Amino acid sequence: FTAVQANYSVSRRGTLRGLHGTLLPPGQSKIVTCLRGAIQDVVVDLRVGSPTFGMNEVTILDTHSASAVFMADGLGHAFLALTDDACVGYLCSTEYVPNTMIDINPLDPDLDLPWDLSTTPALSEKDNAAPGLAETARMGVLPTYGECLAHYAELRRVREREEIAEANGRSANPPGQEKRV
Repeated sequence: FTAVQANYSVSRRGTLRGLHGTLLPPGQSKIVTCLRGAIQDVVVDLRVGSPTFGMNEVTILDTHSASAVFMADGLGHAFLALTDDACVGYLCSTEYVPNTMIDINPLDPDLDLPWDLSTTPALSEKDNAAPGLAETARMGVLPTYGECLAHYAELRRVREREEIAEANGRSANPPGQEKRV
């Protein structure tokens, strides 16, 4: 994982953000952490054909735990702010590319995500209007498990070439296409 972009969001208690993924290509893996306050972080497998398709993993991220969640390409992300002024940081493997986001309603009853809500969450119009997982899958925009596995393998090959080139004291990128850091 090489971070090329950092993003931050600030939310008040009860704000629900997500469920968001990225088309493949281009893909965008992320490392998510909570820099201030606390959130209930949820990652959902959006890879059609995956043995864990539609399943989720929940992690509480807060200032004191210093924990982070890695989200590979093909996974969707959402969170619920548990405190006021919760600040979430995202390190992203690629820059944001317009029109490549996948939005799924985080309150989709078919997903049945374990939000444990005591009140109605604050939800953006975009997230509230997003389709459910089944409808998104029918639209054909979700990556397949096979596509993701091939993508992960290519990322490993690129990384190995970079490591070999660095060990030999030269750039793995053609002239004029230096690696950005």
